[in-house]
Amino acid sequence: MRVDNALAPEFKYFSAGIFSNVYDGEKRIEMPSSLQILGFSNENDPAIPQRHESYVFRREVLRDLLAFLRKPNGDALFITGPTGSGKTSAVNEVCARLNWPVEQMTLNNRFEFSQLTGHFTYAAQAPGEEPQMRFQYGPLAIAMRHGHVLVLNEFDLGDPGELAGLNDVLEGRPLVLAENAGEIIKPHPMFRVIVTGNSAGNGDASGRYAGVQQQNIAFLDRFRFLEVNYQEPKVEEELLAGLVPHMKPVLRGMVRLANEVRTLFSEGRISLTLSTRTLVRWAQIANDFRNSTNPLEYGLRRALLIRAEPEESQAIVNLCRTVFGDAWSAHEKDAQS
Repeated sequence: MRVDNALAPEFKYFSAGIFSNVYDGEKRIEMPSSLQILGFSNENDPAIPQRHESYVFRREVLRDLLAFLRKPNGDALFITGPTGSGKTSAVNEVCARLNWPVEQMTLNNRFEFSQLTGHFTYAAQAPGEEPQMRFQYGPLAIAMRHGHVLVLNEFDLGDPGELAGLNDVLEGRPLVLAENAGEIIKPHPMFRVIVTGNSAGNGDASGRYAGVQQQNIAFLDRFRFLEVNYQEPKVEEELLAGLVPHMKPVLRGMVRLANEVRTLFSEGRISLTLSTRTLVRWAQIANDFRNSTNPLEYGLRRALLIRAEPEESQAIVNLCRTVFGDAWSAHEKDAQS
C-alpha cells in the first residue's frame, strides 16, 4: 500500500539505510539504497518503541516484517520461536525506525477480549478535575483508529474462545464497541496485527512451555507465519560486543556455551535453555563484576544457574570447564583458596 505524502502529511518514506547491522547468515550486508519504506513522520509519539542502535537485524526476519507491514494482504502475522530468540524485539526495532506506534499486550490464561477493546472507568480527565465515568479505549481500539501495530505477546497462552473475538477484526471488518453505545471503529489503512508465541498455535507437545494452549484451526488460518530462531553464533558475538565491549575476549566461548545448552534443551536432556535474552544478561552481569573472581561464573549463576535443578546446574558448569578450559578452572581454584 502506498500513501501520497501530499495528501497524508503524517506519513513519510524512509531510506533503507535506517536499518544498519543487517546480517545474512553470518555475513553483514548493506540494504539497497533504492528501497523506500513507508512509515510515520511524527517521531515523538509516545507509543513508538525505544530504538537500540546496537540491535542486530537478520535479513530473512527483516525482509518478512517489512513485507508484511507494507502489504499484509488481509493477513495478520504470527511470529513463533523459542524463548528469548528476539520475536518481539524484532518488531519493536523495525517499528522504532519507522516511527510506527505499537500497542502491546502480553496474554495469559485469564485473558478476556474486553481487555483489548476497552471498559468504563470512573476517573478525572486531569488532576484536580471532578471524576466522571469515561470509556477507556483498549489497545485494539487505539491501534485500529490510529493505524498502530497491535502486538500480542505470549499469544498461545490465551483462551481460544476469547481470541475468537478477533475474527471479525482480522477479516478487515470494523470493531463494534457494544459497551460504548455501539461505537464503530473502522480499521485505519496502516493498522496491523502481529502476535508472538513459543508454539505455532498447535500446542506444546514437549511440555516445556507451561500454559500454552492449542488454538482454533480456523482462527490460525487468518495468519501468515514467521519463525524466529536464535542468531548465528557470529551475529550473537557481534550483538554482545556492541553491548559489553570489555568482555570481547570471552564472548566466543559464551556464545558456544549457549549453543551447547540449547542443543541439550532441544534434545530434551535438560529442562531450561540459554536464550539470547539470558546470554545478554549473563554478559552484562559478568561485565559489571569483571574485576571480581571468576565474573563468568558469577554472572552465569545469577542469569541462569540458580533457577536450574542441581544436576542441570552441574552439567552446565561441566560444559563451562570444557568450553573455557584452564581459564575457568583457574578462576575456580582462586575462588576456593
